[in-house]
Amino acid sequence: MRYIVSISKHPGGPARSVEIDGTLTIGRDAKNDLVLESDQVSRRHARLSCEGGSLQLQDLGSRNGTCLDGEALIGAALLRGGERIEIGDFQLSVSAVGASSSGEPAGTASGLGLPAVGGDASSAALRKEIHDRLIAALDLRRLDLDRLGGEALRARSEEAVRAIIGELEAGGRIPPDLDRDRLLQQVIDEVLGLGPLEELLADDEISEVMVNHAEQIFVERRGRIEATDKSFSSNRAILAVIERIVAPVGRRIDEASPMVDARLADGSRVHAIIPPLALKGPCITIRKFKREKLGAADLIRLGSLSPAMSSFLHLAVQAKKNIVISGGTGSGKTTLLNVMTSFIPAAERIITVEDAAELQIRQPHWIQLEARPPNLEGSGAISIRELIKNCLRMRPDRIVVGECRSGEALDMLQAMNTGHDGSLTTLHANSPRDALSRLETMCLMSGVDLPMRAIREQIAGAVDLIVHQARFADGSRRITHVTEVTGMEGEILTLQDVFHFEQGGVGARGEVVGRHRSSGFVPAFYGELEARGLAVDRSIFRMADGREP
Repeated sequence: MRYIVSISKHPGGPARSVEIDGTLTIGRDAKNDLVLESDQVSRRHARLSCEGGSLQLQDLGSRNGTCLDGEALIGAALLRGGERIEIGDFQLSVSAVGASSSGEPAGTASGLGLPAVGGDASSAALRKEIHDRLIAALDLRRLDLDRLGGEALRARSEEAVRAIIGELEAGGRIPPDLDRDRLLQQVIDEVLGLGPLEELLADDEISEVMVNHAEQIFVERRGRIEATDKSFSSNRAILAVIERIVAPVGRRIDEASPMVDARLADGSRVHAIIPPLALKGPCITIRKFKREKLGAADLIRLGSLSPAMSSFLHLAVQAKKNIVISGGTGSGKTTLLNVMTSFIPAAERIITVEDAAELQIRQPHWIQLEARPPNLEGSGAISIRELIKNCLRMRPDRIVVGECRSGEALDMLQAMNTGHDGSLTTLHANSPRDALSRLETMCLMSGVDLPMRAIREQIAGAVDLIVHQARFADGSRRITHVTEVTGMEGEILTLQDVFHFEQGGVGARGEVVGRHRSSGFVPAFYGELEARGLAVDRSIFRMADGREP
């Protein structure tokens, strides 16, 4: 792919064209590749870079700024062709062209550098043009969307898009082999829905969607990451999608607050980050929430845990043991937390505290609390720490914190140590021992000046079990350790594995081969349960050689 830039001094000035080969620096200084002589242009104003077929525009800290399609450019943006760039009193337009056998730019009309119609690049350019014309025609920002309603708005938008497509067709702008209905659906999805993400989110095999910029979307399918052929018409379209996601849940994203966590209506977790922090354009990461609620039997079928481990965890939850689920990103901690909460007796009152609500509790007596970010004035934020303190006054039988990331870990430990047994939470760590180190670090982040021994005593008294989950190279997710916190020896917290995963190699198709095994160790609380007259099955701790513990 090659790109041609047409430059004119508006209004109505003569145009000249420059082909981009590598990097094109723009400014009024004579050392630039493209010299624009004007007091409104900085000495080194902007740069266009063409690498690997992609074109990027970057403002170089100019005094008057650079405008892309009428909006101020922040940082850098990827171009697709067809964009309008304004630098001072100059206007630049970018055309994407291919190389023809004659040596002349393919798809040009009369050598003027006009983009041809056809192929993926033209389809994207068409979508962008129709998208922009539709927004201008409907003026969506001024419509009373609540009064109009979703169906009426979609019908009105479809009518407008069909009219625009008809105009383009009459002008010979649309290739005969282009699917008009698909083009219409793509534009409507981008304007009113989630654009190309709609189809990806509907695919049950996809567990995660990652938008790096307008032209690059990856997914995780069956545990493996792969590129897709989907794209947005522009980075502005991604921003519009992000705003449609965050607005209903009371979040915001802008230059002052360029990162946001939110959720979709189905509970899928969304994280977005925009320029100036994301240099290539707005990024979206969506962790899809499974429509069907997985149970312990499903995890056993998938090889995530063994029947003996399931039986043990079921008893531990019912015995009101405090459990921490640890693991890396995407290891399945939240899924496991959902399964373990299903073991809680239906009569108990459960209160969940989350940064972005995504837990699916099956029991009827469930209170769901969600943290709140600051408003436009920077006030009104409600943190997870405040919610944990508040839920202690709400007579909980169980407190479930979606994820401990910071000082709330100390509040969680104090709740566990003050009669709120049976609490569950998750945290990021690489092993059960690392999970304890993370807890110590997060307690130090609370701002409370406690000696390390006091923190470790809090952990030893509060946490009964650590369940560690890992994601393997083949995409599978398994519990690798079920570990009991047995107390302290001197200054050191002591641990004892109850179950662990033993990897035996890799299969012919690259799948991880192994099995879950018992260590032969019987947790201390089993003695407590027997003393209370409860029947417990010690045979689940039978070792590999068949010996009873």
